[in-house]
Amino acid sequence: MAKENSQQAKFDEVAKKIQSMLETMKYGSITIVVQDGKVIQLERNEKVRIK
Repeated sequence: MAKENSQQAKFDEVAKKIQSMLETMKYGSITIVVQDGKVIQLERNEKVRIK
């Protein structure tokens, strides 16, 4: 049970970080890097449009 709560807490943390990235980005991409079934890195690539 404790392991499930720990995994859920990590999932919630990753989800909040992704949501924050999405809210502040207008154009671009987010890459999720996974190793051994766990998210180890989030990469943000933002594009700036010049009109």
